[in-house]
Amino acid sequence: MQKSVFLDSTIFSFYYDDRANSRPRRKITVDWWETQRKYYDTYTSFLVLKEVGNPVYPHWEKVAALAEQVQVLEETPEIRGIVKVYLENKLMPADDAGDAAHLAIASFYSMDFLLTWNCIHLANANKMEHIRRINMRLGLFSPELITPEQLFMEDIA
Repeated sequence: MQKSVFLDSTIFSFYYDDRANSRPRRKITVDWWETQRKYYDTYTSFLVLKEVGNPVYPHWEKVAALAEQVQVLEETPEIRGIVKVYLENKLMPADDAGDAAHLAIASFYSMDFLLTWNCIHLANANKMEHIRRINMRLGLFSPELITPEQLFMEDIA
């Protein structure tokens, strides 16, 4: 059985990001998508599709089409409650409930990994213990919060 990976909006957006300062992350994202994705069961959410499908989003048509290639996890009333608890416990800033929702969805559905380029609110080692404590209190699984460069299979020959 393959491990499960929840992809947040940063993964899809960096695939097409053409800003000069984003080139290293874009290359890693494209390499991961093209060579590593096949080793995992990949998921995203209705929220990610809504975010990347916004016409003000850079390259939104291509980004949205890429996001539609993975399985979509649905929102539940429980997820909205989890987001509320995350915000009340200051896991994420209240003005950015999207990151709390990504974590809530990945936790609720017991994803092995939450793949993101958001190293402030999500893939941040300084936040992991707080996240684990809150999720434990809620009876939730805590996914590994990592960037694509941390999720390459080692080719041992």
